[in-house]
Amino acid sequence: MKAPPVGMNHLSALRFLLVAALGGLSFPMVKMSLEGLTPAQLVFGRLLLGAVVLLVIAGLRGTGLPRFGRVWGHLVVAAALGNVLPFTLLSYGERTTGAGVAGVLVGSTPLLTLVLTAVVVRTEPATRRKAIGLVVGFLGLVVVINPWDKAFGSLSGQLACLGAALCYAAYFAYIRKYLWPLGLAPVALIAGQLCVATLLQAPAALFLGGAPPDVTGRVAISVVLLGLLCTGLGYVQLFRLIGEVGATTASAVNYLEPVFAAVISTALFGEPITATMLVGGLVLLAGVAYAENRIRFPGEVR
Repeated sequence: MKAPPVGMNHLSALRFLLVAALGGLSFPMVKMSLEGLTPAQLVFGRLLLGAVVLLVIAGLRGTGLPRFGRVWGHLVVAAALGNVLPFTLLSYGERTTGAGVAGVLVGSTPLLTLVLTAVVVRTEPATRRKAIGLVVGFLGLVVVINPWDKAFGSLSGQLACLGAALCYAAYFAYIRKYLWPLGLAPVALIAGQLCVATLLQAPAALFLGGAPPDVTGRVAISVVLLGLLCTGLGYVQLFRLIGEVGATTASAVNYLEPVFAAVISTALFGEPITATMLVGGLVLLAGVAYAENRIRFPGEVR
C-alpha cells in the first residue's frame, strides 16, 4: 500500500476545508431537523437521501454499484462504523450529556485515529510532528467548545459520545486499510455504503421512531441539506481525502467542524462568536498546520 503523503497539496487542502465545512453545516441542520423529527427518523432520512443522490450520480457516470462479493462485506462494516453506530450513539449521547462535553469527546477522533493507525492496524506512522500538532489542535478545540461553562450531563451519555468517536476513528482506519486500496470509484463505494446504512437504520426508524414526523418547511430544508450535502457529497469527498492524505490527517476535519458550525450558526441563528472561540480557533489551526508541516517553531528544521 502506498504511504500517504507527509503534507497536503492544494487540492487536498481545499477538499479538507470542504469536508470540514459540510461537517460543520450538519450541526445546525441537525438542530433544525429535530424540531419535527425524532433522532431515529432524522438518521434514516439523511441516509436515504444521501443514498438516493449518490445512486443517481453513480448511474449518470456509468459506474453503478460495486459487484457483489467481498467488497460488500467491507461496506457493511463501513456503514456500521461510519454511519449507523456513531449516528445512533450521538443521538443518545447529545441528549443526555452536556453539549460541550459531547463536542470534546467527539473531537478526540483524530487522536484516537492516530493511535489506531499507528499501533493497531499499523498503516500510518505516528510521527512526532503529527502527534504534537494533533494534541495542540485538540487543546484549541477544547478552548473553542469551552466545556467548563456547560453542564457535564450523564456518564452514560459521555460514554456514548466517546463510543461515537471510537467508531469514527475505526471508520477512518478501515477505509484506508481495506476500501481505498481496491481502486473502485468513490461514488460507487459510498453509494453502496449509504444503501447498506439505510437498510440497517430502517428498523430503528420504524420501531423506535416515536411520534409521527412534523415536517415543516424548515425541517424539510434541513433534512435535504443533511442528506444531499453533509451525507452524500460529504462522504464522497471524505473518502477521497482519506486516500489522498491518510486516515489520521483526514480525521483532523473533526477539529475544524465546530469552527464552521459556530460561523454558520451565527449566520443562521445569530449565535455569538466569543473571544474564546477566536483564540481556540487560532490554536486549533496552528496545531493542524504544524501537524501537516505547514509551519514550524523558530530554529526547527523540517
